[in-house]
Order: sequence, then C-alpha cells, then structure tokens
Amino acid sequence: MMTNRIDIDIAERGDFAGGEDFGETGPYERLQGRVHFRVDPLAAAQSVVTDIGLAPIDDDRLVSFTADFCILRPRDLTRGNRRLFFDYGNRGNKRALQFFNDAPASNDPRSSADAGNGFLMRRGYSIVWLAWQGDLLPGDGRMILEVPVATEDGRTITGITRAEYIAAEPGMTTLPLSSLVSTRSYPAASLDTHAAKLTRRRYAHSPREEIAADAWSFARVERGGGVDNQGMENVVLACDSHIHLPGGFETGWIYELVYEARDPRVLGLGHVGVRDFIAFLKSGDATASGAANPLAEGDTRIEKAYAWGRSQTGRCIRDFVHLGFNADTQGGRVFDGVMPHVAGAGKMWMNHRFANLVLLPGQEHENHFTPADRFPFSYAVSVDHFTGREDGILKRPDTDPLVIHTDTACEYWHRRASLVHTDSRGDDLPQPYNVRVYLWSSSQHYASPLVAGPARGMAQTYFNTVATSMFFRANLDRLDAWATTGDAPPPSRIPLRADDTLVDVDAWRSSFPAIPGVALPRSPSRLERLDFGDEIDRGHITREPPAIIGDEVYPVRVPAVDGDGNDIPGVRAPMVQAPLGTYTGWSLRRREHGHGAMVGITGSYIPFADTPDEREQTGDPRPSILERHPDPEDYVQAIRQAAKRLVEECLMLEEDVERAVQGASDWGRARHDVRL
Repeated sequence: MMTNRIDIDIAERGDFAGGEDFGETGPYERLQGRVHFRVDPLAAAQSVVTDIGLAPIDDDRLVSFTADFCILRPRDLTRGNRRLFFDYGNRGNKRALQFFNDAPASNDPRSSADAGNGFLMRRGYSIVWLAWQGDLLPGDGRMILEVPVATEDGRTITGITRAEYIAAEPGMTTLPLSSLVSTRSYPAASLDTHAAKLTRRRYAHSPREEIAADAWSFARVERGGGVDNQGMENVVLACDSHIHLPGGFETGWIYELVYEARDPRVLGLGHVGVRDFIAFLKSGDATASGAANPLAEGDTRIEKAYAWGRSQTGRCIRDFVHLGFNADTQGGRVFDGVMPHVAGAGKMWMNHRFANLVLLPGQEHENHFTPADRFPFSYAVSVDHFTGREDGILKRPDTDPLVIHTDTACEYWHRRASLVHTDSRGDDLPQPYNVRVYLWSSSQHYASPLVAGPARGMAQTYFNTVATSMFFRANLDRLDAWATTGDAPPPSRIPLRADDTLVDVDAWRSSFPAIPGVALPRSPSRLERLDFGDEIDRGHITREPPAIIGDEVYPVRVPAVDGDGNDIPGVRAPMVQAPLGTYTGWSLRRREHGHGAMVGITGSYIPFADTPDEREQTGDPRPSILERHPDPEDYVQAIRQAAKRLVEECLMLEEDVERAVQGASDWGRARHDVRL
C-alpha cells in the first residue's frame, strides 16, 4: 500500500463507441470523475515539490488536491493486453486518440468516430487521462487539477513574475496577465503600475522600449448594451488579473510585463498526482476508502504502464523522470516506458513559484528567455562545461523507464533539439542503452492526421503538411515489445556531427536550394546562458527578466539537407522520401506579425513547380513534379515503395501502408497545392 492516500469518485460509467466490438479486445467502457489525493508534505517522496511545506494541511497533517480523470478500458479486462497507456493531456486536452487512432480532436470521446481507426483499442490498452496542470481554467472540456495556494504563516506570499504578450490581430487592448485565456493569472499584488514595468521590443533580442506607467493599467474591459439609443457601451474596470493598453498591442511586437504577483499555487503536485495515480492503478489495490481499483478484476492486473506526451507534455515527461517521480513511494517503477514527442531539449517551468505551465517556451521570437530549457538537456549523464555541473535526465537505473524520444525538424529549429543528443560543446553524446531518439525528418511539430489542406496562418509560406501519425503506432508496438520481451527497437536515427548530418546554420544555408521568393531563417533559436537568480534550483526565480551570462551560448545545430532542401538524416516519412515540395522545420512571419522571425513551432511546405516550363519560368532549381513522376499513379507507387521500406525497417506497421497509399491518390492533393 502507498503511504499517500487516494480516493476516486466515478461520476459517470458507460459504454464507449456505442458498445462497438474492437476485435479480440471486445467492447470498451468509459469512466470519468475525480481523484482525491492526500499527501504527506514531510515525506521524502515529495520533498522536491516547491512550496509543499507552505500548503494548507488537514487534521491528519496531509496536503489535499483533486484532479479530473477519464479512463477507456476493455469492458472485460481479461480480453485486454494488461497494459496502461497514459496520455499526458496537453494543456488539459485529450490527444492520444487524435494521434494514435487518427480520430478527430475531442475532449469528450464517446462515439465510434472518436475511436478513429481503433488502434489503441484493437491492441487492448486501458487508456488513462489525469489532470496534472494546476494553472488551467475550466472550459472546452479541459481536465482540471485543483491545487492549493501556498501561504507563509497565514500570510499572502508575493514575488516577481514575468509575462509576454504578442497580439495575433489588430485592435487588442486587454489580455489576461497569464497571456492566455485558458490559464489562471497570478493576481497583481498592487494595481499601481509604477510598481511594475511594461516594455515592448521588435524581436527577442531588440532593445526594450519602456511604456509609461500612466499609459496602461491593471484592468479589463466589459461591453454591454446601453439605453436611450446609445448602442453598445464599454467600461474599463480596475482588475488584478488583466492588463489593459488603451492604444492597443501592435501585432508582432513582444510586450513584456514584470510585476509583483501574489498567491502562488503548488504546481509541482501535478507530478505527485500522476505518480500516485499510475502506481495505484498498477497496484490493483483498493482506494483509501475501500473502493475497487478500476483497472483490476480478479487476478487481472496492469502489468506494464506507458506514458506518451507531445510538446508541453513531452517536456513534462522529461521533467517527471528527471526529478525522480518515476519512483513511486515504495521505490517501484511507475512507467515502464515513455514516449516524449516534440519535446526538444526542454523540460518544464513547473516546479517553481509563480510558474506558467501553458506557455510555448524557447522560440526564436516568443517566450525566448525561458527557465524551461536548462541543463541537463540529454538523457545521458554529461558535464556542462560552462558550470562543471554533472547531470542527466536518466540517473536512477532502478526506476528509469525505457525511452523512445521523437522530434521533428521543427524542434531542431525552434526547440534546440540537437542538445538532446549532444553535449554542452555540441559534440555527439552517446545515449544510454534504454533510450532511442528519432528525428522525424522534414516534418512539423503539430502534424494533424486529418489535414484539411495547406494553410499559411501568419507565415509567408504554407505550413508543413508531412503525415507522420503512422510512426506513433509503430513506436508503441516497439516500446511494448521492448518492455515485455527485451526486443529492442531499431537504433536511434538522428543527425550526427560524426557523419556531417548535424550542421551549423552556415553549412545548412550553403546547401539549401535558392528557391525564388523564399526567405531563409537567420538561425535556429539560440540558447543563451541565463541567470534567473541564485534560487532557481530551489524553485524560486528572483531575477526577471533574466540576465544573459557572457557571449558564449549552447551550440544549437540543425539537420543537413539534400538538393530539394529536405532533411537527409532521420526517419523519412513516405511523403519525404517521395516529395512534392520542400518540407522544412521553419517558417517565417509576415511583415505585420514580426517580419522575418520564425513562426513558433511551425515548418513550411514549399511546393515544387508542377511542370518543367513552370520551373524554367520561375527559375526554381528543384526538378518539377512531372520531371519526377510522369503521372499520378507513378507518385502513388513511389509512396507505396517508401512505406514498404519503412515496414521492413520496423518503423511503420503493415496496416499503415494502404493508408499512406490512399493519402497519395490524385497527387496527394489533400496535403498539397498541385494544379496538374
């Protein structure tokens, strides 16, 4: 039994997908409700949690917090595979069915459509979600974690914090202090703007321009109908949770607010909740009040638990493991295997006082100076030559999980991914035996399996459209085989200094084709050495904005490219092996949105000319589509052969070959701008 206490309230239980039969696994059922946690703030198991000793305690001297949960499980557990698949909900949103089952995005999966192609169900997984992010606000079906506010001897805690704002459209005058409507704002300790500082700058490294204290306010705008034919009326109300700039936030500019906040939440309890809930589900034990474990029936128990997270939640997995939470309160292993996706080299700004968990950190333009990207970056233990510190994400062999870490081209450009497998000098760093790292070549951070067509957003080019969801399915099968029988996945596929496939931006630029009308990025997002104050490793940031230490930076490198501009190293999806354009890990902002800076975590699709005469007319050095494929069927066959090669290499499943072929029909028009 665990020392900490856990109780579950199941508010709803019923058939999933109308009782549809998923092959040998049979029908699934859906459970949802709330999990109530009570933990000892003095116990070593959670001593690393910042401010846990300042959280309120109950009569048993325990700290309480509560999380939403949802489970999809085989109705008959004996027909399942006795495996738990934990989807770290990205910013409170359920993602696994979208990416593993090619289903529509939904925070309320109930129907057959929500099951998509049924992959996770056909494999027999019990799929689990638990809210872990304690700074979210309810809405849109997000999963919510309620954690306590820290106080010191009953007194309100205040401290410095920083937020950035980049307006996506003209006319925006009011924003939440957190910068995002879905995220709780730390209330301003004072409404006096002279006690805070608001600046703006053109780019991340541009000089800051201070905005006068009387030109803005801590306030929000409310709007409603007037009387006596006055039409709609606006009112500006003093408010400790919003910032109001009457003149409006200019699009593309970076506005930065440094202010004294109050009421920090104990956000590190999110790690404790995940650890204790998964350990409880694996144990088969009843709850503290005697209620049955929802994933145990008779002698049937969960034998293996795997975690998957993408972007923010991929970083959360790395943070969870690095801080030691993959050891449960009894010293057992929590997750047997983890799959962090598009995490880059980051962890979390989470277990800190006044942290903001929802932000996209470390982009070239937005949220560039972040505490989320700090040494160690790699799973392998190494020495940071700048500080002499030795560390790695994996350093507890008895409880470390198997790791399949996947990044796209975007993470090398936006999220410093080369540091996952290089040391602080930028040299190749061999990974531990229990780690695989794969670059999904020339693909994008967010790659929806259900793309409606090429789109630009605020970018100069189309966003990258490379399809990659088939890799999730193959990786999960390989992870399960690895954890179950020791049958290891294929070796890592990453760019390396040793074979000149991991290069600096100058070498990359010299190889990238001169495509007419296409501007190139200045560099990947740099990683400066930052000083957030002496207490950063104890969870307290005392210097905002951080000071930049010296001129030397951590070296960030990118994959080498071929004559089309597509990545050479890594796992090349069928669309990359048989391209209809250049697919990059970067895209650039239009003039009105921060001209020339990269659009955060997005890539580009730059179409090939359709015909030889179009190519000659435009001066495009890349062969046209018809010079590569004389007709649509030839393109389909090229995609088929590429998919079959990936199956032979154990990087793709046989069932996904026909899906890739179907997507290639009619020149792959669903994902491409082809006018043949």
